[in-house]
Amino acid sequence: MVPAARHLLRAKDLADARYVEPLTVADLARAAGLSPAHFSREFRRTFGEAPHQYLLTRRLERAAALLRNTDRSVTEICFDVGLGGVGSFVTSFRRVYGTPPLAYRAMFPPAQRHIRIPDCVARAYGRPQNRTFREATPATHP
Repeated sequence: MVPAARHLLRAKDLADARYVEPLTVADLARAAGLSPAHFSREFRRTFGEAPHQYLLTRRLERAAALLRNTDRSVTEICFDVGLGGVGSFVTSFRRVYGTPPLAYRAMFPPAQRHIRIPDCVARAYGRPQNRTFREATPATHP
């Protein structure tokens, strides 16, 4: 017999891997092999939050990473992480992170602002060296 927590981990892994898809508690319960009501109670007891809240948290974490590391619009990010509406996204994001998405993005300026050398120099030194094996060492023939 497999412990119930093992089944719950399957559902949690499903939520982590496929958070972009429109997953429901019934889908997660099916992955765990439990009824939706029993699954919700056991999930909350085991992990400390409801399955829906866990899924929302994963989506918001991914949205925060996209806000920090990309220049895509808030609307694009909202739909890219599997959320249904921008209004509820902004409200949920503010509740979790304490600031709206655009203000959160402003706290993490693009990396180019941190570079203290001219852009042309950064590009030149960042360019890979196109050397082959034989060019790397000078040939010495007597």
